[in-house]
Amino acid sequence: MMSDGMLSQDEIDALLTGNDDQQDIDFDNEDVEQNISQIMSDLERDALGEIGNISFGSSATTLSKLLNQKVDITTPTVSVIKRDNLEEEFPHPHVGVEVKYTEGFEGINLFVLKTNDAAIIADLMLGGNGEAANIELTDIHMSAVQEAMNQMMGTAATSMSTVFSKRIDISPPSTMMLDVKDEASDAYIPDADILVKVSFQLKIGSLIDSNIMQLLPTSFAKDMVDSLLNGESNSENSGNDQEALDQDLSLSEQSESIGTMRTDKEQVQQTIGQPTRQDTTVQTAKFSEFEEVKLPQVEKQNLNMLLDIPLQVTVELGRTKRAVKDILEFSSGSIIELDKLAGEPVDILVNNKLIAEGEVVVIDENFGVRVTDIVSQSARLKKLK
Repeated sequence: MMSDGMLSQDEIDALLTGNDDQQDIDFDNEDVEQNISQIMSDLERDALGEIGNISFGSSATTLSKLLNQKVDITTPTVSVIKRDNLEEEFPHPHVGVEVKYTEGFEGINLFVLKTNDAAIIADLMLGGNGEAANIELTDIHMSAVQEAMNQMMGTAATSMSTVFSKRIDISPPSTMMLDVKDEASDAYIPDADILVKVSFQLKIGSLIDSNIMQLLPTSFAKDMVDSLLNGESNSENSGNDQEALDQDLSLSEQSESIGTMRTDKEQVQQTIGQPTRQDTTVQTAKFSEFEEVKLPQVEKQNLNMLLDIPLQVTVELGRTKRAVKDILEFSSGSIIELDKLAGEPVDILVNNKLIAEGEVVVIDENFGVRVTDIVSQSARLKKLK
């Protein structure tokens, strides 16, 4: 219970540890907002906001390609809300998207969109012009929204894997009509008395200027923040004093050397120089000789920091466009004609940017691509504009 509008020490400890005792705390939503600093510190809220900013920054690019519209997702605001007060926060039915983490973290996120925004996204996904607000959402519309969120969250999970330095994966999102007044919707709302609400401003062209909200349990939010600030190994090995000490020393060394990060050349050679199959026969590649450019030591250090950044390499055989009705008619044995002729070189893309062309080869039982032409530097620069 409270005294003079303040939480007792036991109540504060229960909120910070995220244990079952927090279910017994009784206070209204105004008290939650007043005591947000006791539930989550400023550092924790900033860290959670940065996680959302990084993950959804990359998701905005994915959604932009899907909808063929300019998409902006701004830096989020983090607050807390009592579960009993969700009806005041969402007085009208919304579209809910449930996302479960299957690897890296254990928890459930619930994303909440306005029905009008969901209808516009669905219409754009189905090839419309986005002028479909205030329509009744059918199963097809909900499936379109689900696919958009699936692509977005897949990209977000990839970004989070880089941030947390571990594999993070999610299950395919599920969508539903969410009405907090209806008891049936309780099954989709995270099971916690106090929830963290992360609100993103979503802009899609001139069609949407609204918010998309993320609800997650306080314990799950703190788990992600702790993993970001303290490292995964520190929390897993808390029962072993020696291992915990080694982790602290490792984190301290990383902090001292963050300004002078450099790539271990021998480790890189071992990582990318070893063949994946011992019985593979591949001719030694011959490279053109380039004039060696001498860089200042500071610039060399800056360049070394970029060498271990992973990039997605895609080999594209061809493309085509089909109407939704044609795609729905696909079946086993259907033939899809591409925009390239037989024998034409395939495109090699890095992060969806064309950098080279090549021809398909077979190495033992695996496909490969022999590079035949590199896009000029000037052409690559033009593609980045």
